[in-house]
Amino acid sequence: MSSKYQKLFEPITIGKLTLKNRISMAPLGMVALADPCGGFTENAQEYYVERARGGTGLIITGVTNVNYNEMEPLAMPCAAHNPLMFIKSTAPMNERIHAFDCKIFLQLTGGFGRVAIPHLMKNAIAPSPQENRWDPGIHHREMTIDEIKVLVESFAKCAVVAKESKFDGVEIHAVHEGYLLDQFAIALYNKRTDEYGGDLRGRLKVAVDVVKAIKNLCGKDFPVSLRFSLKSFVKDIRRGALPGEEFEEQGKDIAEGIEAAKILVDAGYDLLNVDAGTYDSWYWNHPPMYFEKGMYREFGKLVKENVNVPVILAGRMDNPDMACSALGVCCDIIGYGRPLLADPYLPEKIRTENLEDVRPCLSCHQGCLDRIAHGLPISCAVNPACGREKTLAVTPASEKKNVLVVGGGLAGMEAARVCAIRGYNVTLLEKSADLGGNIIPGCVPDFKEDDRALLQWYKVQLGKLPVKIKLNYTADENSIKRFNADIIIVAAGSTPVKLDFGNKNHICLADDILRGSEKAGRDIVIVGGGLVGCETGLWLRRQGKNVTIVEAQPDILGGGKNMCFANYDMLKDLLVFHQIQVFRNTTVKAVNDTSVSLETPQGHKEVNADTVMIAVGYRPVSDLYECLRESRKIVYNIGDSHDVRDIRNAIWDAYLLAREL
Repeated sequence: MSSKYQKLFEPITIGKLTLKNRISMAPLGMVALADPCGGFTENAQEYYVERARGGTGLIITGVTNVNYNEMEPLAMPCAAHNPLMFIKSTAPMNERIHAFDCKIFLQLTGGFGRVAIPHLMKNAIAPSPQENRWDPGIHHREMTIDEIKVLVESFAKCAVVAKESKFDGVEIHAVHEGYLLDQFAIALYNKRTDEYGGDLRGRLKVAVDVVKAIKNLCGKDFPVSLRFSLKSFVKDIRRGALPGEEFEEQGKDIAEGIEAAKILVDAGYDLLNVDAGTYDSWYWNHPPMYFEKGMYREFGKLVKENVNVPVILAGRMDNPDMACSALGVCCDIIGYGRPLLADPYLPEKIRTENLEDVRPCLSCHQGCLDRIAHGLPISCAVNPACGREKTLAVTPASEKKNVLVVGGGLAGMEAARVCAIRGYNVTLLEKSADLGGNIIPGCVPDFKEDDRALLQWYKVQLGKLPVKIKLNYTADENSIKRFNADIIIVAAGSTPVKLDFGNKNHICLADDILRGSEKAGRDIVIVGGGLVGCETGLWLRRQGKNVTIVEAQPDILGGGKNMCFANYDMLKDLLVFHQIQVFRNTTVKAVNDTSVSLETPQGHKEVNADTVMIAVGYRPVSDLYECLRESRKIVYNIGDSHDVRDIRNAIWDAYLLAREL
């Protein structure tokens, strides 16, 4: 079959290894996926096999420890802890993966050094004495030369274990993202004066020694990939630079990155897996939705022009047209990380041109990176079964029942979808003229294109299932009696909280502006510095509006407590970059005809405004559930109508409930 995206499905060789296509699964963390012997848990095995089944050509696993003593015991797999048991858990997995003509590399990490996450790691040591990236009160001592040599030897021994485990190669983690080997490579972090410091070759000596040691033990034809960040985007310790921002690079600049790539390929690396950034500019390595798609392409192009080995490139490359145009110019292989969490069958759906069935990644990090940071196994906000493919699979219901879902937001649509897949008779009631609920206004900003794609995906999937959808239907206790429902699932959503500032000025809700029922003027004061307020403020500012955000709490965005740090840090920096004025610990004293009176920690402040936008949160719409819970029907309350949280919780609650009914 000829495909529009045929370029993605042409074979490619890495040394003497042939891949069936140009699609690679990018490495993603394996926290909490180790069995008691340091091998892969059953969940980890099923997770990788599922991506092979979905058509991926090369899987690169998440980091596996080489037994450097900084992680909590077996917080992630470790090939050196018990090699025989590691082989026992991974070799059968690899046989299953190979059955799908998919290749797999084991990613090996030398550790985190100064970027060790305090609550997950201990005793981390670094190239030079320095404070921890997250907690300045933690100090890391300098590695001794003997410790460096042991580290290099550990990499080589673990590569031997990987080869015995039937992995097709290994990837070294990394001269990338500011992890330990990258700390050696960057002068900002490496102040050594011995053979492992000084000029670029000295700073790269550990990475060079690692590949030479592996080739010596495993043979020159055993492929060794390198995770490689071309440029750091670091203004200072803990201060990243945004796209388009003018700054003086304090980390690795492009010229040094290109020279490093040449040195590392000459040393023996067979493949470079390219991106940009470090932990001090963390959002570059874990791009939120605020980045444009394909944001690493310029870096891949520069590396490809200067080395003679294949280049893998990820970075929001989920658009197959963009991916095809990048092949041969910016890279040789496309890396999909989070998109393969959202939809493990992405490659096959691209090959067969069934793009409407691709469940999109939102770049939200709620189910993946944020969970890893809390010591939980990787999953996905829009795919609750990710990482639990076998234990959370949807199975047919043993008895056919009539299920009534009230509410067509994300929770309601997911509940209806899963119930229909299980074989139930499903009716979905939605009071408005369209499905989507609060995601409809939420997906309006230009950087929310994937949220819009998710809404469209749900509409397509429900259209392919035997779900009876009734729009413009306001459900109440009496009307529900007309349906012969065995089970009622209430997913009535939430409504924005309103504040009374009188009738002066133009006062409206964020939802009103996003839905287009109200128009914003030129000078806008946003009351509420949560996610809705900040994202809507950024969207309005990019339209040329003057935007001021007023937050009563000490921090905007809740201090990042309920969102991934990469997303929090980038959005916070974008507000500064776009010159959005933010008042913290501030209350609105009065709304006047052309201004807003504020009480700030510095005293009274008058801010010009022709529009006051309210974005102080949402409250559950639970009235219907409260009425129905006293009936003799089986009734459940899910999503925002139960507890106002986020997209992940809405989808997960619905999925977990529906698969258990």
